[in-house]
Parts: sequence; structure tokens; C-alpha cells
Amino acid sequence: MKKTKKIKIASILGIIGNLVLLIIKGIIGIITGSRAMIADTFNSAGDIFTSLMTFIGNKIASKPSDDDHNLGHGKAEYIYSMIISVTMIFMSLIIFKDSLISLINQNTYSYSFWLVIVCIITIIVKLSLYIYTNKLAKKYNNLLIKANSKDHLIDSVITFFNLISCILAKSNIYILDPIIGLGISIWIIYTAIHIFKESYNVLMDKSISDETKQKVLNIIKKHKEVKKINHFNSTPVGYQYQISFTIFVDGNLSTYESHDIADKLEKEITGSNEDIYLTVIHVNPIEVKK
Repeated sequence: MKKTKKIKIASILGIIGNLVLLIIKGIIGIITGSRAMIADTFNSAGDIFTSLMTFIGNKIASKPSDDDHNLGHGKAEYIYSMIISVTMIFMSLIIFKDSLISLINQNTYSYSFWLVIVCIITIIVKLSLYIYTNKLAKKYNNLLIKANSKDHLIDSVITFFNLISCILAKSNIYILDPIIGLGISIWIIYTAIHIFKESYNVLMDKSISDETKQKVLNIIKKHKEVKKINHFNSTPVGYQYQISFTIFVDGNLSTYESHDIADKLEKEITGSNEDIYLTVIHVNPIEVKK
């Protein structure tokens, strides 16, 4: 349960950090009229929702299997990731529309030193959250926290360009402000589509990767008692997979001996692959010519 606790902490930190940024960005954005800062405010609102969905999704996904959910609740992670992606796309379309109108109308805004301060604070907070969540994403291979991590990094890059826009505004150069707003919306859409696709693949029971499958087959090949293998299937269980296949062994072996081979193979495969949650092997006899 260490993983669940760590992701929970990351979600709470994300909610608190983004809430603070939402307030200060919103105030400064409204006062100055900066489209980039207002777009960044919408982005922070979306980030709060993302962190909240991460928190809820992680809580549900961490529940153990029960009579109604024999394979656990792992897919909740991907359902909530999909909700996050759809929300991100909707939010980005609003930002795109407002920024495009601002670009066409050549809107200006009031420069304020506070715009620069807010940008710097945002970059520091977001980079800190990215470093923390990226470390968790690599350690636990969790899509929800991975989406959170990417979001924090994107925000850092976006705000950096926002900072440049603010500095240029001091010299009455405003053209970059709506362009950055458009860039923010396009970047969000790109990221959201990637998250949606990854979630969709798991929910539609996409097969295990060729790389992991080959690792399993290589383990099986080491066991000379296994003469043949077929009916290899895989089913996503959260970020892991349940795999099943049939092995053929010497029909002269006793039932105990043949099933002992399968039991040892199941433990070896599951124990040596982090992507595999459960290995189920069916045993069939085959005639072996002496």
C-alpha cells in the first residue's frame, strides 16, 4: 500500500499547489487583462481537477478484489485518466477560442511587475511537483501519476513562455500574449489525446506488449519439459496484465508432475515481470516419441 499512499500525497500536493496558483493567477490575470495569464488560470483550474481525479481514481484502483470484481479495481485508474483527458480537451478549446479572438482584435493589456512574479512562482512550484511526480511515475508505472507529471512539466514550459510575453509587454510588444494562449491550448489537446488513447487501449483490453510477451516466451523456452505452447492471451488489470496460455508436456508424466511444472512456471513468470499481475497455465498431455 506504499504506492497508494505516495500517489495520494502527490495528488493532495497537486491540489494545494494548483489552488494557490489558481487564485494568484486569476487575480493578476483579471487586473492586467493578459490573455496568456488568464489562459494559464484556466490551466490551473484544470490541474486541480486532474489532481482530484488522480486522488479519487487511485483510491478506487487500490481496492482489493472482491466477489463483484474478481480482478480488482485497477481499471478505475484508466477510467479517471480518460475523464481527465476529455476535460483537458474541453478546457483547451475555450482557451483557443479566447486567444484567437484576442489575436484577431489585437488586444493589449496592462503590464505589471506582478505578472513576472507570478510566472516565477508558478515555474518553481510546477518544476518541484514535476520532479516529485515523475519520480513516482517511473517507480510505479502508474498512468494517473504519469499524466499528472506530464501536466506539471507542460505547465512549467508554458509559464516560461508566458514570462517572456510579460517581459516583452513592458516594451509594449503584445503579439506574443495571444499566441502563447493558442500554444497552451494546442499543447493541452496534444497531451490529452495521448492520455485518452493510452486509457482507451487498456479499457479495450489491448494485448500485452510484444517485448513483455517475448520475455515470457523466453522463460518458457528454458523449460525443456514444455514441448509446445498455444492459446496465449492477456487481459489488462490496472497497469498490469493477467496472462494465460496452454502448455503441452509429456503425456507419460503423472498429473502431479505435469502440474508441478506449470506451478513453478507461473511463479517464475509472475515474479520476474512487473507488468504481469497473474499467470494462469493450462496443462495438456502430448505424445513424446522415445
